[in-house]
Amino acid sequence: MPRFALKVEYDGAPFAGWQRQAEQPSVQGAIEAALAKLEPGEHTIAAAGRTDAGVHARGQVCHCDVQKDWSPFRLSEALNYHLKPLPVAIVDAAEVEGDWHARFSAMERRYLFRLVSRRAPLTLEAGQVWQVKHDLELAPMQKAARHLIGLHDFTTFRSTMCQAASPVKTLDALDISCVDTDWGTEFQFRLRARSFLHNQVRSFVGTLERVGAGAWAPEDVKTALEARDRAACGPVCPPQGLYLVGVGYPDDPFRG
Repeated sequence: MPRFALKVEYDGAPFAGWQRQAEQPSVQGAIEAALAKLEPGEHTIAAAGRTDAGVHARGQVCHCDVQKDWSPFRLSEALNYHLKPLPVAIVDAAEVEGDWHARFSAMERRYLFRLVSRRAPLTLEAGQVWQVKHDLELAPMQKAARHLIGLHDFTTFRSTMCQAASPVKTLDALDISCVDTDWGTEFQFRLRARSFLHNQVRSFVGTLERVGAGAWAPEDVKTALEARDRAACGPVCPPQGLYLVGVGYPDDPFRG
């Protein structure tokens, strides 16, 4: 039974998240339904990460098992045909070994969070970024972010519903940049780690936004981290600015 890795892009707005749900639309459910159009029967796919409702992806990775000997190009084209008009696209496909797993073979996940400072309501970027109407200072956020890099107990920055066995994780990178555009000032938060806790990225960004707004000092983030108490976290920001942009593997199945 051939196994294929799929690189998936989607707009999370119309979905209740990645994971299949009985009565609500999901990205997993949409792809499995498309597979069933190609090969009738039940299909179960596995992803590198389960994104929440409203979270987007540019580089989600999942794998599927099929009966026929598809070429990667034909499989991706056929799936995209049956995914229309949903905002989900298979941007790449590759045949992999039978023991390859989108989640367990992954070595890192990369996320991007987009935050826009602008007074006027958003039109073209509505639903794609988190908008705040006040100014933000970049340098204090960058200083505060350095306290989060490395191996830490991230209890403060994980959801109380998180099912991870341990709150101890290593954050490899948290880089913040900004660019002034004709339509607003965009701040980009780029994060990289082997794995993330539930709501960890949105907890980081919501807390760092308070630093950029001047409500918190950079050292307050260190204090919150060391508290190991969810109550010490800043506000959790909304999901619409969050993107899963890439998943790293020892051997990239999409290379070449």
